Amino acid sequence: MPEFVFMLTHRDRTVADAFEVYEEVRDAGLRYIGFKDVGLPFDELKALTDEIHAGGQEVMLEVVSEREEDELRSARAALDLEVDYLLGGTHAEKVRGILESSGIRYFPFPGRVVGHPSLLRGSIAEITESARRLAQTEGVHGLDLLAYRYDGDVEALVRSVVGSVSVPVIAAGSVDSEAKIRALSEAGIWGFTVGSAIFEGRFGGSPREGVEAVLSFSRSVAT
Repeated sequence: MPEFVFMLTHRDRTVADAFEVYEEVRDAGLRYIGFKDVGLPFDELKALTDEIHAGGQEVMLEVVSEREEDELRSARAALDLEVDYLLGGTHAEKVRGILESSGIRYFPFPGRVVGHPSLLRGSIAEITESARRLAQTEGVHGLDLLAYRYDGDVEALVRSVVGSVSVPVIAAGSVDSEAKIRALSEAGIWGFTVGSAIFEGRFGGSPREGVEAVLSFSRSVAT
C-alpha cells in the first residue's frame, strides 16, 4: 500500500486556510501532512507544524523555490520549523550539509526541474541516473519524483527510478485520479502526494471527503 501524503497546498502554494483544513482532516486517519515553503509566513508555518505534530502526524515541507538562495533559506527554515521531512529542491550537496545531524529525512528532486509550478524534464535514462546518484549520497534518505509533471512516459519513468534505487520514492505533483494512484502503486512507489486535486474537488466535495476517498482507495490497491 503506498503512503498518502496530504498536502495543504493548491497550485504549489500552501493554502491560506491551512489551519482550518487541517482541523477538518485531523482525525481522518492520515499519517503524513505536508505543505510548501511558499504561501504562508514562517510564524504561521511554525504554528501549523506544531499543530500537526500535536495531532499525531508527521510533517513534510516541500521546497518549490527556484533560486538556490531561496532553497537554502528554506532548508534552514526546516530546522527551525522542526519538520520531519524536507522534500524537493535541486541543490542536494549544500542542503544535506545544512540538515546534517538534524534528524530530518531529506528527499530531493531527481532530474532537471524547471519553472513554477515545477516541471520535470530530460530523458528517462538521465533522470534515472540522477536518481541513482542522489540515492547513493550521504544524507539523502529518499527521492521526491515529479512523476506526473514529466512530459514523457510517466509509468516507464517511475518503474525505472524505483527499480534503480534502494531508498523510498515519493511521487509528487498532479496526482489527480484513482487511475494515477493505481499506476504509481503498481510501479512500486513508496508514497504519493495529493494537494490541488483535493482542493479542486476531484476526489470529493470537501477536503475531508477527498482525503477519506484517497485514503480508502490507496489502502485498496496492491503494491
